[in-house]
Amino acid sequence: MLRRRWLPEKSFPSYAYLPGRQPHPVRDPAGHSYNSQAMPLAAEISVDSDTFRWGLDLFNHGYYWEAHEAWEGLWQVADRGAPLRMLFKGLILLSAAGVKIRESKQAAAMRHAGRAATLLRRLMNTADHSFVRALGMSPAALAEHAEAAARTPAALQATSLGQPQVVFEFFLGPSSGGNPISSQERQAPGIDLSLTNECHVPFTWLCFHGARDFVMLFSELQKLKMTRLDVGSGALQPTITEPVAY
Repeated sequence: MLRRRWLPEKSFPSYAYLPGRQPHPVRDPAGHSYNSQAMPLAAEISVDSDTFRWGLDLFNHGYYWEAHEAWEGLWQVADRGAPLRMLFKGLILLSAAGVKIRESKQAAAMRHAGRAATLLRRLMNTADHSFVRALGMSPAALAEHAEAAARTPAALQATSLGQPQVVFEFFLGPSSGGNPISSQERQAPGIDLSLTNECHVPFTWLCFHGARDFVMLFSELQKLKMTRLDVGSGALQPTITEPVAY
């Protein structure tokens, strides 16, 4: 299955690094990034930067060590104590969990995923809903996915040395935006958060993500004071306008 790219003009590394199995990417002269220039950081560190989206591409396509490195550069320069820095750290730890799952080290994977989930849940109360747009889901939903993946790792098939391998079933990326997409790719439908107090959730998004993510999304939107939530497509658009108690 082909996956969407957020920075398609940039080529993937020649291999997906696993410690002890391939040359270290930056320390070994044979490494895929030895003496290479790091991506320049934007003047404003944000989830809209090319560096952040490059990390998304790497993560979504099974280059977990490399995604860790991309996001670590952002984490190092983000303001201490800022929610953005916490998000970067959570994604770094989630990438580390991906490496450990590939190495069949479940205890380490669960430890990293648990730490990532703790940080991501701490973002639930932030007023900045750009994180939902950037990830394609709420940080709380990502926390649930992270812990579930580490708790019950996917059955991995043997791969050739250095070949990337996707171990997480979820897909990270902006829920909207004019990024090019191949017709062959499976796309998670977007959520429209462009209005100040309304949100439209396509019915296809609900089918793709499932009821649990929808409940989490609705809870997050209530905190953002969204007053109208439409679910559906075409002429069929049931509307939830009153708070729901769970």
